[in-house]
Amino acid sequence: MPQKISQCGRQPLESGLRCRALHTESGQLFITGPVEAEELAQWQLDEGLRSFRPPVRQKEALITITGMKHGQVFVARFDETIVGYVTFHVPEDFERWGQSSLECIVELGAIEISSAWRQYGIGKALMDIAFNGGAFDEYIVIATEYYWHWDLRSSGLNVWKYRDLMTKLMGRGGLVPMNTDEPEICSHPANMLMVRIGSEVSRDDILTFENLRYHRKKML
Repeated sequence: MPQKISQCGRQPLESGLRCRALHTESGQLFITGPVEAEELAQWQLDEGLRSFRPPVRQKEALITITGMKHGQVFVARFDETIVGYVTFHVPEDFERWGQSSLECIVELGAIEISSAWRQYGIGKALMDIAFNGGAFDEYIVIATEYYWHWDLRSSGLNVWKYRDLMTKLMGRGGLVPMNTDEPEICSHPANMLMVRIGSEVSRDDILTFENLRYHRKKML
């Protein structure tokens, strides 16, 4: 319900770090990033962040991401506890998206909000700050959404309503659904590929990505 956001910058602009305060009924949160491994090491993950793995192991995964190529982690923090995060990194080598020669693909790897904090618009705030200031304008950002990763039980939503929720959330960053013949995405009609093509991506890279979406596409 309360979603008043204010500036809380604490680093010079050249650092790339962005920060906002989010005032909620449960206290003030700081939405910030990209954060460094040293910062993440000092904080703990809320127990509600366990969609992918237990919080302790997920914290290790977030720290690892900060050291990856194009690796970025944005967090929502209450005192010393992370209650939400969104991550970016290059696609894995075993994925179709990581096997191309394109240097401009970045994957939005995960976005997760603790179940106790989901009523405050934290996901929207994380997406807003991550894409603020044209940070990804030189990149093609993709997100592969699989229904088996969605927290249908806690949300009380069916798969189609959750899909709509994710479409709107990703849309905050300018990502839109795009068709593909990638087998895992095609394995269920609720799965989807979402894409944001930055305004500074070259035409050649866009065409290469179009061909990547359809491996079986016949060129005329």
